[in-house]
Amino acid sequence: MNIAITKTTAPKPLPESNALGFGRIFTDHMFVMDYRSGAWRDPRIVPYGNISLPPAAAVFHYGAEVFEGLKAYRRADGGIQLFRPMDNMRRLNDSAERLCLPTIDPESGLQAIEALLRLDAAWVPSAPGTSLYIRPVFFATDPDLSLHGIQEASFYIIASPSGSYYKEGLAPVCIAIETEDVRAVRGGTGYAKCGGNYAAATRAGDKAEKRGYSQVLWLDGVERRYIEEVGSMNVMFKIGGRVITPKLTGSVLPGITRRSCIALLQDWGIPVEERLFSVDELLEAIHNGTLEEAFGCGTAAVVSPIGELVYGEEHAIVNGQTIGPLTQRLYDTLTGIQYGTLPDPHGWTVRLL
Repeated sequence: MNIAITKTTAPKPLPESNALGFGRIFTDHMFVMDYRSGAWRDPRIVPYGNISLPPAAAVFHYGAEVFEGLKAYRRADGGIQLFRPMDNMRRLNDSAERLCLPTIDPESGLQAIEALLRLDAAWVPSAPGTSLYIRPVFFATDPDLSLHGIQEASFYIIASPSGSYYKEGLAPVCIAIETEDVRAVRGGTGYAKCGGNYAAATRAGDKAEKRGYSQVLWLDGVERRYIEEVGSMNVMFKIGGRVITPKLTGSVLPGITRRSCIALLQDWGIPVEERLFSVDELLEAIHNGTLEEAFGCGTAAVVSPIGELVYGEEHAIVNGQTIGPLTQRLYDTLTGIQYGTLPDPHGWTVRLL
């Protein structure tokens, strides 16, 4: 892929590490490519800026949009590496196929990310716990209000130097089990990383935040019984020495961090069960004292320990509201591999510079 590059004439000052939040500051450039007449065309890197679309663009009216999230990490030797980027590109295509958006050759997608990172390499922060968050996105641009297959689309990649996803850092968070709204149903778009899923989750998340909770724990959309995800992450529970995580039924996002956690747990000889897991079973484990740890896992936060679960009027403390030893080990191992301070026995990292 021959990528045309137009460098900015007004580079921005690099932000201080202590000013980084999540997804609020953006690098000098972005990647752009357009789909029309059955093919992707005009791959280019241009200065970061606003985009222009017709008011009738299908993305505005029918939500035809999918995205990914991955990170670039600054190694101790000054180099830069990615973590499982081809998995992100393949999942982006899976999401695109579900929403009838055009797909892209995964190698070309990775080439676009690498080209953008080489140009904006100085934006990859080096302070502990920081990274460059990368957001590839596909969306439909057809200026046509009729319902039809997508004929025109755009592919953008933007990047944001980021600190901790949660203002609490790695501190355990309080999670409310949602009993009214649902995030997704089997046969729908739950396994796709599309904006509509997150829009549907906003009301419950906003309600939980106003009550002082960090996220919601989603139940399935049919029986309102089986646990699916926590907020924007997959979720895992350590109960009686084994780890239980909801199985991928089509309504749960197939998380890359989830997959990595399972591989590490298997390396360590810790039993992992991927299965339907009901809220009743979780409550039983809370009541009989066998729930040892609970945590969410995802690209943005890596792992996020759960210190309290709220179900109706019931409040349950998990592991004394402290991060559990297994959660800490997973965080330390994953971040060690991502930043290049620990060996990478699975070949997950891609060295860029």
